[in-house]
Amino acid sequence: MSTDIVLAGARGHGHWHLDNIRRLQDKGIVRLAGICELRPLTKDELPEGLGTPEQSADFGALLDSTGARIAVICTPIPTHTDLALAAAQRGVHLLLEKPPAPSYAEFRRMADGVAEAGVVCQIGFQSLGSHAVPAIRELISEGAIGEVVGIGGAGAWARAEAYYRRAPWAGRRRLNGVDVIDGVLTNPLAHAVATGLALAGAPRAEDVTGIETELLRANDIESDDTSCVRITTANGRTVTVAATLCAEDPDEPYVVVHGSRGRITFWYKQDRVLLQRAGHGPEEYEYGRTDLLENLVDHLTDGTDLLVTPDETGAFMKVVEAIRLAPDPAPLPAGAWHLIPDEGRRVVPGIDGLVAAAADTLSLYSELGAGWTLPKEVST
Repeated sequence: MSTDIVLAGARGHGHWHLDNIRRLQDKGIVRLAGICELRPLTKDELPEGLGTPEQSADFGALLDSTGARIAVICTPIPTHTDLALAAAQRGVHLLLEKPPAPSYAEFRRMADGVAEAGVVCQIGFQSLGSHAVPAIRELISEGAIGEVVGIGGAGAWARAEAYYRRAPWAGRRRLNGVDVIDGVLTNPLAHAVATGLALAGAPRAEDVTGIETELLRANDIESDDTSCVRITTANGRTVTVAATLCAEDPDEPYVVVHGSRGRITFWYKQDRVLLQRAGHGPEEYEYGRTDLLENLVDHLTDGTDLLVTPDETGAFMKVVEAIRLAPDPAPLPAGAWHLIPDEGRRVVPGIDGLVAAAADTLSLYSELGAGWTLPKEVST
C-alpha cells in the first residue's frame, strides 16, 4: 500500500522532489496527495503521471484534508522549523531539506518538537544515503590508509549573479530581522561539510570542540560565496572545508580522508571513491545510493534504520551557528575578482587551486597566502 505525501515547496529545488516522488509513485511506494505552494502549480509544471494532487497555500489545512502520512519540506530556510512543527503536531512524519534551520536555536526547537510529538524526521543530506559512506568507514576501520590525520572538503562551483535574484532570501544572512544564513557552506555546498563530519565520525553537536571560519564574498550579496571552515572534533580529528561559487573551472565537489599511509577521495554527488595507499595502485569504486524518502518510508513500514536523523546533523548545525555568529562576510577587493559577461558570473582567479589546496593541507585560505583574506574567526 502506498504512503500519501504532501510536498511543501515544489518549485526550484522542489522540482527535484516532484520528479523523485513521481519515480517512487511509479514503483507503488508513495502517492502525491498534496502540494503546498503560494501559487498553485500549473498543469505544465507537474511531471506527467503524478495525477492531480490537491493544492493549497495553507500547509496545515492541506495536511488535514489529505491525511498525508509524510510531508516533504523544501521551502525557504527560515520557514523550516515552523512547518516541521506544524506537521509534527499532526502526527505527520518528515523529510526536511537541508539546511534544517538557520540557527542552532531554531534547529533545537525543531528537533525537540519533533521528538516530543513522536514523529520521525529525516534531514535531506542525500550524500549520506550513498553506500560509499559505510564503505569508506569500513576502509578506515580496517586501517587501509593508516591513522586518520584529518578530512578535507573542496567545492569549486559557479553561480551566475542571477542566482542571487531567484528569491528574496537568496544570498541573505537575514531578512526582515529573521536569520537566513544562505551562504556557500551552509546551503549549496552544505553536503561537503556534513559528509566530511560524517566521515570524521563526528556528526553530532557534542562531537564539535572548535570552529574557525573565513567568510568572504565576490558577489554583491550579504552572505558568503567564497569561504572556508576548520572544525576540531572531540575525537581529535580536523575537518577543513573550502568552497566557492566563483570558480574559474567548476568541478565536482569532493571530500578526502587523509591517512598516515594513504588517502580516500569521495566525489559525493557521483558516489565515486578513489583509494590511494602505500604499496598499492589506485583503486576506484562506484557505489549505489539509498534515496532518503524511500528510506523514510521503509523505516515507517518495516523498521529500517533511518539514515539522517536530526541528531546526526547536529555538528553541521554547530557550523551553521558559527557562521551565523561570525562577522558579516568581507567583500573581496575589486582586483580579486572579475565578471565573465557572457555567463553573467563573477570569478575569483586562483580560487580553484586554493580550494583544492585547503582540502589537501587542511589549511585556511589565509594560511595558504591568499592576499585577500582576513584574520580567521574562532568559535568554541
